[in-house]
Amino acid sequence: MAKLTLITFLTLDGVMQAPGGPEEDPSDGFEYGGWQAPVIDEESGRFVGELFDRSAAFLLGRRTYDIFAGYWPGITDPDNPIAGRLNRYPKYVVSTTLEKADWENTTVISTDVAAEIARVKERTQGGEVQIYGSGVLARSLMAHGLIDEYNLLVHPVVLGAGKRLFTDGGLPTAFELTGARTTPNGIAINTYRPTGRAEFGSMSDGT
Repeated sequence: MAKLTLITFLTLDGVMQAPGGPEEDPSDGFEYGGWQAPVIDEESGRFVGELFDRSAAFLLGRRTYDIFAGYWPGITDPDNPIAGRLNRYPKYVVSTTLEKADWENTTVISTDVAAEIARVKERTQGGEVQIYGSGVLARSLMAHGLIDEYNLLVHPVVLGAGKRLFTDGGLPTAFELTGARTTPNGIAINTYRPTGRAEFGSMSDGT
């Protein structure tokens, strides 16, 4: 069974909306799209390349799928490690409005999402099922305990507004830090594995 891995770009205050450009997601009047561009560096790109090397399938929300499908099929260089995998490998897009996906090797999941993704994990072999961005989908999968690993690339910028990965109402969850590095431009890359429900104690009794 494959591991389900989340990869998300975040600001210091937890915003994940439209890192790549203003046009990605201006919903709710968001005016700060493209906040990733000034600090992205070779080391963060190298880390993302390492993640793609472990991929076997991709799981995307509708908005992320539209962004990816509008760009990556046009990259046909066989030596491009990201485009090669995205174009060849199985892709699953979760949407109740998309009737047909034109990007090759894409399957639309519209009902019984949690159960179907559990089946995707079960039948995928030889690598990870990876989620990029896709905040609504990611939060839904968190609620069902389906995400096995979180790769959070935290950028040194605060926006004060925007959609966040972790929102009010999520399940209290404990994590183990399994990897950490910092890039030259100050991007903190942390990898976490969920270990169960969060525990609580009091500092006064040493617990």
